[in-house]
Amino acid sequence: MNEIKIGLIGFGTIGAGVVKLLDKNGSLLEEKLGTRLFLKKIADLDISTDRGVEVEPGVLTTNVDEVLCDPEIAIVIELIGGYEPARSFVLKAIANGKHIVTANKALLAVHGEEIYAAAEKKGVEVLFEAAVGGGIPVLSSIRGNLAGNNFSTVLGILNGTCNYILTRMTQEGADFAEVLKNAQQLGYAEADPTFDVEGIDTAHKLCLLLSLCFGTRVDLKEVSTEGISSIAAVDINFARDFGYKIKLLAIGKRDGERIEARVHPTMIPVNYPLADVNGVFNGIRLSGDFVGPVMFYGRGAGMEPTASAVIGDVADIARNLVAGISRRSAPLGFGDDKVKNLTIKPMGEITSKYYIRFNAFDRPGVLAKISGALGDNNISIESMMQTARSTNCTVPIVIMTHEAREMDIRKALSVIDTFDVIKEKSNVIRIEDNLE
Repeated sequence: MNEIKIGLIGFGTIGAGVVKLLDKNGSLLEEKLGTRLFLKKIADLDISTDRGVEVEPGVLTTNVDEVLCDPEIAIVIELIGGYEPARSFVLKAIANGKHIVTANKALLAVHGEEIYAAAEKKGVEVLFEAAVGGGIPVLSSIRGNLAGNNFSTVLGILNGTCNYILTRMTQEGADFAEVLKNAQQLGYAEADPTFDVEGIDTAHKLCLLLSLCFGTRVDLKEVSTEGISSIAAVDINFARDFGYKIKLLAIGKRDGERIEARVHPTMIPVNYPLADVNGVFNGIRLSGDFVGPVMFYGRGAGMEPTASAVIGDVADIARNLVAGISRRSAPLGFGDDKVKNLTIKPMGEITSKYYIRFNAFDRPGVLAKISGALGDNNISIESMMQTARSTNCTVPIVIMTHEAREMDIRKALSVIDTFDVIKEKSNVIRIEDNLE
């Protein structure tokens, strides 16, 4: 096989990175694969804007069917993002017998089961390394070198925007709104940052990690998701005083036939490796029964790292085609008929240590009322810190609990937040400091 023809849908930042990589390292790839990767068509609604890369005449088109229906194109790369029309394009390409490479975590988190079933029926591959962690090769490692392990936990810092904001808040003592505005000016955050800062992007990625680690279907709606917009500089400072850093953490844990699936701000010890994942970088920690803890670290987004992951998937499929193999493995690394439906543990049933910050009026008996309500709900206090009174006669009171149930914390706070000595809703951050 002298060459393998590729079609690309979506000529944005990552698409331009794919073109750049093939142009710069095409000869290297040919030496490694024994065949040439030839980008035959690129489909995008906008084919006039300069992307900073050169494209041969006739390659660009606004007609996506020139990619989806060309019998010569063996691999389709989908980089438009979102649910539709990405879903329709991918399913049409599969129906036409084409292998799929995508970076679209949202599409697979919501429509993955339908896409995987279509790919099984047609005997084609669906690979998506770039959908989680940008250029970090975590998904291929789970499917490949780590396939002999039963995984117990997966923890991830998976959104560079959130990690950049929290890093700046930690290092400079700045407030969330101030750092977010700066991140938007630098291009690290979108004009509408909701998808990132409210944890939705991270939840999409966690769904894929859980599916590969535990061999289960995951409904995005069952993933408990909280963002970082409620984190204040005072929380960052208190965390430092207690020996923690705050990160937006994706958490997956296996508990028999149930799994925990949650995304939320989390305090982790400052001496823990994930605490040193700063700026726009991502970090992912897996724990397997034979390999033990393994950590992956690198750039989680950007043109070149993501393009590297996309072309890695293309190369994987190309090797199969050279060997005459059309579908070497199922997308999730488990046989299609072996993927389970593990139950997601309700958030109220999870147990954790908790940081709780109360903004209370400085009056006698405040601590007694708070501690009494906590005790009434089976919550034991590990430590407490109180700072000086502010100008409005309120004082921040921080309590660190021993391990408690989420539902008990919620019940206690539903009572405490009604006390006339409490000025505003309490802020809660979960703690992960007892990892295997």
